[in-house]
Amino acid sequence: MSAQIILPRVMQVGADATKEIPNILAGLGCTRPLIITDKMMVQLGYASIIQTLLNDNELNADVFDDTIPEPTVASIQAGVEKARDGNYDCIIALGGGSPIDSAKAIGILAHFGGTMRDYKFPRVVNEAGLPVIAVPTTAGTGSEVTRFTIITDETNDEKMLCVGIGFMPIAALVDYKLTLSLPQRITADTGIDALTHAIEAYVSRKASPYSDSQALAAMKLLAPNLRKAYHNGKDEQAREAMMLGATMAGVAFSNASVALVHGMSRPIGAAFHVPHGLSNAMLLPSVTEFSIPAAPDRYADCAKAMGIAKETDSVDQANQKLLQELRDLNSELQVPTPEQFGINREHFLELMPTMAQQALASGSPGNNPRIPSDNEIVEIYRSLWT
Repeated sequence: MSAQIILPRVMQVGADATKEIPNILAGLGCTRPLIITDKMMVQLGYASIIQTLLNDNELNADVFDDTIPEPTVASIQAGVEKARDGNYDCIIALGGGSPIDSAKAIGILAHFGGTMRDYKFPRVVNEAGLPVIAVPTTAGTGSEVTRFTIITDETNDEKMLCVGIGFMPIAALVDYKLTLSLPQRITADTGIDALTHAIEAYVSRKASPYSDSQALAAMKLLAPNLRKAYHNGKDEQAREAMMLGATMAGVAFSNASVALVHGMSRPIGAAFHVPHGLSNAMLLPSVTEFSIPAAPDRYADCAKAMGIAKETDSVDQANQKLLQELRDLNSELQVPTPEQFGINREHFLELMPTMAQQALASGSPGNNPRIPSDNEIVEIYRSLWT
């Protein structure tokens, strides 16, 4: 079986990659960019740095900075209107996964119209909207190299997964220097998100030799450097490894798909406003323990790639070390339980059947090595409280 591999047309990777934005735009024939970002990127001065770069090359860029964490249908609407009415020929998406996801959705809606629900999976969106040049500022989501976007329908708290080549950025500028100011919490949550991407891509039923190579390489970079970046955000070697690892993990899961962790994570985020990376971290140990019996060799490979199991370890020994490492990582990076996050237990238990249905409807659990039933998903949710 062959595997179709989808990547950005241009990838600029390494220190000061951001400075290449004018050249990237020239190569794409774009002259009227709209920067889509959030207010923190404006406050930190990153948006103005890009505007200055463009001004020095006789290009002007307006800024839309009203994106929010975990974007919603309502939150992107003003951006859709601005992009649609401003005669822009491209979007520069600056920030973490939320601004980049917002920009992807805005690029499609501004060009084709309709509502976000019109583009929800199982529809596959292969039509190209406004081209997106993605500039990630976190080492986590991989959104700069994926054909996915996730937008919450706030009317029913559903995180809608939208899929297709149309959501793939045309260019990705991966500059680890933009992550040096990230706070510990975001470093931890986005880092575990990236590690989850790599693991899920490797054990996915849609994995291919290409995605395997990216996933394993990502784990080798992420696992030894996540703690270093968390404890010392100015460690440039760790930050560079995390940034490259997160992008490679994004390439892996964009071409192999995520699995049960992500399927179960999205409903938690939508219902209880838990950041995406954090809800992944809450679930990763339990879902891995559930899934190992169906793919023990694959999970053992993950443990060895992460450097926590020896090549001489048995499959069972490697998998036990993997489970212990995932628990230890959550502990050291102070990942809260749902209760510690402030979620009401009774409300959570009451919503579990609905969340299980939403998880299955997303399609992601179907990629898992062990495909769960509704009841098994509910029991994994319940295990987060024991």
